[in-house]
Amino acid sequence: MCAQSPDPERYTEIRNAKARRDYFIEEKFEAGLALRGTEVKSVRNGRAQINDAFGRVEKGEVWLCNAHIDPYEYGTDNNHEARRQRKLLLHKHEIRKIAQALEAGGRALVPLRLYFKDALAKVEVALATGKKQFDKREDLKKRAQLREADRALRFRR
Repeated sequence: MCAQSPDPERYTEIRNAKARRDYFIEEKFEAGLALRGTEVKSVRNGRAQINDAFGRVEKGEVWLCNAHIDPYEYGTDNNHEARRQRKLLLHKHEIRKIAQALEAGGRALVPLRLYFKDALAKVEVALATGKKQFDKREDLKKRAQLREADRALRFRR
């Protein structure tokens, strides 16, 4: 029996649209995410947002703060809080590397995407440096130039 392709209806990936616009991405890490049952169901339905989220190191543990996961619509009174802190599951050497980078200053831990790998919830987080306004303008100019070049090439064909 051959391997089945993932069902597109069950595959959910939540992306941080602001991350690449506002930050220079330096180093990426894949972290597990400790979720409750109703949170998993909401994320599978695509009812989450990580645009305003950030990572924080406290007492040797990494936490994802300000990530919004909607309460499960069919949940009971034991539903979760929408903006609670969630623990990121990383190896100790990765936590040490992240803690040193954040303590040095000038960097932030930013989530790039939230997805499921097999049945486990994963978050791709990155150490990032904030962009200044002129950096953002340069990126917009470069993208516009690339678009114009692509149009010119398509027109010639």
